[in-house]
Amino acid sequence: MDLAQLDSWLAERGEPAYRGQQIWRWLAGGADSFEQMTDLPAGLRAALGEELALSTLGERARHRSADGTEKVLMETADGRPLEAVLMRYRDGRRSLCLSSQSGCPLTCTFCATGTMKFGRNLTESEILDQALCFRRDGGVNHAVFMGMGEPMMNLDAVLAACERLPDMGISHAHTTVSTVGWLPGIERMAREGPAVRLALSLHAPEDALRSELMPVNDRYPLAEVLAACREWRRVRRRKVFIEYLMLDGVNDRVEQATQLAELLAPGGRGAGGGAGGVRGGGVRGRAVARRSDDFKVNLIPYNPTGERYGGSSRAAIDAFREALLARGVPATVRLTRGRDIDAACGQLAATAA
Repeated sequence: MDLAQLDSWLAERGEPAYRGQQIWRWLAGGADSFEQMTDLPAGLRAALGEELALSTLGERARHRSADGTEKVLMETADGRPLEAVLMRYRDGRRSLCLSSQSGCPLTCTFCATGTMKFGRNLTESEILDQALCFRRDGGVNHAVFMGMGEPMMNLDAVLAACERLPDMGISHAHTTVSTVGWLPGIERMAREGPAVRLALSLHAPEDALRSELMPVNDRYPLAEVLAACREWRRVRRRKVFIEYLMLDGVNDRVEQATQLAELLAPGGRGAGGGAGGVRGGGVRGRAVARRSDDFKVNLIPYNPTGERYGGSSRAAIDAFREALLARGVPATVRLTRGRDIDAACGQLAATAA
């Protein structure tokens, strides 16, 4: 629902201001027609159905993975494509992966979305309508802005949408905004908007390699971005999630895990200190000098998006994780969902095939 259009339409008809909130509550509760909104006058319900669309987005294709993940290809009123994903987990989580832009202007070399032509920022209502598409099919309780686009480049709309997600059953504590390191957005989020979670797509422990993978690093290098993340942690009092894509022979060596641990350690680069200060020996070093309380690393198995990269072996991922844990950095391996329908991390490209 275009919420701004709804408010204007109601005002033109002389309806009381609370009607908009009534309609929103029905939408957030999963209503799929105006006729279901039984606390509205019958004449108003009929007029709404005749003059306003229930959604700003049109559904073009829907795919379901063998693991239960659903991906929906949608289109805005002006023909801009986007995709959103619902991931179902055995523990009861129903997590939405939301897009903030149609396409993405930041050309990360491992991401299918970066190969698309960039369209535009999505509006608050277009972001919410992605969530409502799945809310109408059942409960939702988690959301991640890890779909198409860089959320920090569309922060006004993203934060406005985050404010309304609890009405659908998605608390701020269960909402995560992911960024490639768009520094102005991280700085704003430390002091503006609801207390959602922050995730940083890092993917390399040093600037030269990160710039090869993610050109945005030339504009906002690691030290500056991590300093902003630590400030966000200080203000918001929540750990920052580090997303680290495991690429075979590119960023998955144990030596690189050691670099990453040094980078994230208290006093590491971007914390006003030196390059680290991690004590201990090999992968299973027995002494850990300082545990990282600011960050938690999510290691992401690579989901194919072309022929340029290959995914790290399970043995390499496990060794990388062990090296981080031994040096006091919490680390987990993300469970891949929806790979068979190109719905996994990095695979969204708005195709109907």
